[in-house]
Amino acid sequence: MENKIRRRTLVQAAATAGVAAPVLAACGSGDDGNGPLKMVVWGGDLDKETYQARIDLFEAENPDIKIELQLIPADQYEQKVQTMIAGGDGPDIMQVAEGVNTYSSKSQILPLDDYAKDAGLDLEQRFGPVGTLYSYEDKVYAIPDRSGAMIVYYNKDLFDAAGVEYPTAEWTQEDAQAAMEKLTVPGTQWGYGGAGWWPQWWSFAYQNGGQIIDDSGQPTANSPEVVAALQWANDLAHKDHVVPTAAEYADMGPDMGGDPAFAAQKVAINATGFWAIGGLLEADFNWDIAPLWRGADQAVSAFGSGLAISRDAKDPKKAFKAIEFLTGADAQELIIDKAQDVPANLEVQQSDAFLAPSWATTPLNMAAFGESSSFIFRAPFIPQWNEMQAAFNDNLGTFWNEGGDAQTELDKIQTQLESIITD
Repeated sequence: MENKIRRRTLVQAAATAGVAAPVLAACGSGDDGNGPLKMVVWGGDLDKETYQARIDLFEAENPDIKIELQLIPADQYEQKVQTMIAGGDGPDIMQVAEGVNTYSSKSQILPLDDYAKDAGLDLEQRFGPVGTLYSYEDKVYAIPDRSGAMIVYYNKDLFDAAGVEYPTAEWTQEDAQAAMEKLTVPGTQWGYGGAGWWPQWWSFAYQNGGQIIDDSGQPTANSPEVVAALQWANDLAHKDHVVPTAAEYADMGPDMGGDPAFAAQKVAINATGFWAIGGLLEADFNWDIAPLWRGADQAVSAFGSGLAISRDAKDPKKAFKAIEFLTGADAQELIIDKAQDVPANLEVQQSDAFLAPSWATTPLNMAAFGESSSFIFRAPFIPQWNEMQAAFNDNLGTFWNEGGDAQTELDKIQTQLESIITD
């Protein structure tokens, strides 16, 4: 079971080692509109197995519609799909995530509002705040499929030894830092794994009332609220010493970061996604999960993906019928049954199958995901998402490794974002 749960790979992330080779269908199959629907997703063996099981369930109830699944490694996915669409051979159904509006802004995927309305699908009722996450210019372009909030992993043994109460959603940033300080043993043990990844420190920015892109679509990356969040996250390592620095992580061993350091009991608290559960199921210490703490507001990032319909779809109505089924309770339950990810469907998140999964080797507070769903912030999935992330990554490397002044770095990033978004 330890290797069964794997990290949900972002489209922009590097390929995970051991990702299965793509299973590609013959081009042009079913071009007369009567052949199988072509569905493309990224990932590895577990993803292929889980999607296929859900497709099999759909086909059993809809024998007149067949779906041909194609698996593409994550690092090749966006390029391959763009090439398919450019050649007029785009898939019928496609998985999307943060880069959704790279497609929608080019009219490469279809707006789904009318299809949802005709099907009587209430996106807010089925998915909560993430129902319209994959939107562009007030139109929905993908239906949520997988969506789990970032959560807190904590070492109960270390908490008990330090006399620290377990974390809850009502912890403040100040409460969290106080706990980190009590849980730190200089040079040996750190209170927190760190927040150098955008979903982590962006959560703190939105907790402060900040935004990376404001409601009018303009960048506000150097606002006081965002600056304070970035500086706090960085100071935890370089000023307060409750988070390992890059050098200290390197001293622990190769490829070390928050997830493996938590598993090795080097850090007492780690904020990450569902995928970390798999490596902890056979851990020899007591641990559990909780919602992320709050600032002035409650806000947390979510990791997920949606299902969209490309402009080349042979029969968009059939494609949407499949998407509606795949995001319904019966099909979504297979996501958790196979320990792939967090289903986006709220009914499933609140079910016994999710709250007490059969594969769990110890009781887990799986309700933390449902509790977090009400304060997931809406990340700005702008068409220039990749360029925006590059601006952050290119400017913050030294800052995270060595410390520095958040205002200075964010001023530079703000200038770049203004140029990117203006263009």
